[in-house]
Amino acid sequence: MFTLLVDFADKISVFNVFRYITFRTGGALITSALIVFIFGPTIINSLRLRQGKGQPIRADGPQTHFKKAGTPTMGGLMILSGIIGSSLLWANLSSIYVWVVLLVTIGFG
Repeated sequence: MFTLLVDFADKISVFNVFRYITFRTGGALITSALIVFIFGPTIINSLRLRQGKGQPIRADGPQTHFKKAGTPTMGGLMILSGIIGSSLLWANLSSIYVWVVLLVTIGFG
């Protein structure tokens, strides 16, 4: 989206804001938050169905950990989906550094 809208900056001056890194950072922040808030409950429910009872809680652990019973693991999928989605919309995809960081993030995620 970033590269498509910057191309129109010569014709429509409002699109010049897409050249500023601060504007794109704010847009990416809002976009990733929306992705997580919209798709988060769906991801949590699907993980809960696939994992069954969730992460096991040790009986000899603190009492406060028992309320976590049934919580699914792998919630980082929501974070990764927010990062990837907002990066694909707001980052300069012609930069090799963006692709390196995205691939490393996906690889370690």
